[in-house]
Amino acid sequence: MSQDVHPLDALESALKAERQALLEHDIEGLLQSTQAKLEALAEAEQVAKASDSTRIEALYELNRANAVLLSRRRREVAWTLRHLGRTETSATYDGTGYAGAQAQSRLLGSV
Repeated sequence: MSQDVHPLDALESALKAERQALLEHDIEGLLQSTQAKLEALAEAEQVAKASDSTRIEALYELNRANAVLLSRRRREVAWTLRHLGRTETSATYDGTGYAGAQAQSRLLGSV
């Protein structure tokens, strides 16, 4: 990260890029912005002051909004997979790590 950019500014920029990537279904952009967010967060944790609390709260809200959008995208993917007769691999395990759902195929039609 550039020394000219304050870590909180870099974090804000990364959060905005992450949101844009989520809105545009841009997987590569999402991966890049998430990496930038993690790097900026690590730096921000080292330089943040008590006087930054208002700004940090605003950044928290940006991150929370992105999490809500990401959750919505996950539900869309799960819905699509379910209607195609597939399930997400991660959804087949319960909280204890045991298989809780079985992947099922479904006849979508016949020719």
